[in-house]
Amino acid sequence: MSDSNTTDFINPSTFILMGIPGLEATHVWISIPFCTMYIIAILGNFTILFIVKRVPNLHGPMYYFLCMLAITDLVLSTSILPKMLSIFWFSSREIDFSACLTQMYFIHCFSAMESGIFTAMALDRYVAICHPLRYSTILTNPIVAKIGLTMVLRGGMLALPYPFLARQWPYCRTNIIPQPYCAHIAVVNLACADTRISSYYGLFVLFCVMGLDVIFIAMSYVQILRAIFSLPTKDARLKTFGTCSSHLCAILAFYIPNLFFSLLHRFGQNVPLHFHVLIANLYLLMPPALNPIIYGVRTKQIREA
Repeated sequence: MSDSNTTDFINPSTFILMGIPGLEATHVWISIPFCTMYIIAILGNFTILFIVKRVPNLHGPMYYFLCMLAITDLVLSTSILPKMLSIFWFSSREIDFSACLTQMYFIHCFSAMESGIFTAMALDRYVAICHPLRYSTILTNPIVAKIGLTMVLRGGMLALPYPFLARQWPYCRTNIIPQPYCAHIAVVNLACADTRISSYYGLFVLFCVMGLDVIFIAMSYVQILRAIFSLPTKDARLKTFGTCSSHLCAILAFYIPNLFFSLLHRFGQNVPLHFHVLIANLYLLMPPALNPIIYGVRTKQIREA
C-alpha cells in the first residue's frame, strides 16, 4: 500500500472506492449486468409512475404505494449506480468525504423506506382481503398519505445518525473502501477508534426496520391466509391469493438477499472478499430492477394498461 494511503489523517478529504477487489481486470465485463439492471430500473419504474398517473382506474391505495416504491427504487439505484459505473468504466475511484457520507445516508435512508413501503403494501392486502367492504373507508387518500409520510420520516430519521457517527471517527489507517459505494459499516471499519456505538446502532436500526417490518408482514399474511382458506371454493381461494402474488414476489426479492448478505457478513469469514461485495451489490440493485417487472407481469391492471 502506498505511503499516501497510510499516512495519518483525521478526516480524509477523499475516499478511494476499489470497485470489486480482486476482479479489477474484469470490471468492464461486470459493468454490463449492472448497467442493464440500472436501465431496467429506470425505464421500468418510470413506466409504472407514468401508467398509474395516466390511468384513472389505478388511482387507489395499492397503486399509490406502488408509486412510492417506484420513486424509492429510482433514488436508491441512482445514488449507487452512476458512481459505480464510473469506477468500472473510467477508474474514477475517488469520492469526496462529504459526498461519501451523503451517499451513505441515501443508501440507508431509502433502503429503510423501501422496507417500510413493503409493510404498508402488506397492510393494503390485509385490509383488501380481510375487510373488503371497509377497504375504501379504512385506506382513504389522507390515510395513505400519512402512511407514506411516516415511512419517509422513519427512514430519514433512522439513517441520519449514520453520517454523523461516521464523521466523528478519526481515520488514520487508510482511506481505501474495498467496494464500489460508501456503506456505513465499510466506512466505519476504516476508523482507528472504538466504533462499537456505530455497530450497535446499525444492529438497532436493522431490528427496528427489517426485524419489525418482517414481523408485521408475517402477521398480516397469517391473517390473509386464514381469510383465504375460509373461502368456499378453490377458484375463489386462488383468485384471492393471486392478488397477493406480486407483493409476495417483491418482498422475497428484497428480504432474501438481505438475509443471505447478513448471514454471509457474520459467518462467511472464509468467503472471498469479491463474493461479499458482489452479493452486497445485488442486494441493493436487484429489487429496483425486479419490482417493476414483477408488478408489470403479475398485476393484471398494470399489464393491460
